[in-house]
Amino acid sequence: MNPTRLTDEEVLAVVGDWPGELPEWALALRRVVLKAAPAASEKIAFNSLVYYRAGAEYGVIGGNVCGIGVHKGALKLGFIHGAFLPDPHGLLQGKAKAKRHVDISKKSDIHREALRALIKAAAHYEPSE
Repeated sequence: MNPTRLTDEEVLAVVGDWPGELPEWALALRRVVLKAAPAASEKIAFNSLVYYRAGAEYGVIGGNVCGIGVHKGALKLGFIHGAFLPDPHGLLQGKAKAKRHVDISKKSDIHREALRALIKAAAHYEPSE
């Protein structure tokens, strides 16, 4: 199954109104996600750009790879199953049962190898029942 992708116009409709440099950072982060998880489909959900394994049980939740969004004026890369991912560099934050996120506080954060490794791990994660 070929992954679905948003058009540039659809992406800009989501990120275009984000504050400051965040739209530019979000587009750069999107390119990293698509390269690290090339089989992931992309859609708009939860006011974010969401990446997931198409055909997975429970859709964008069960098959979630990650999501790019803004919370309190900061760019976040969210992982619904983040608590179950290997994180040797301690990038993941949050205290929810399963969900974790990475704060992107400067553009160079986007290009960290540890971030790409998290995305790749999330792309291969299979939630257990």
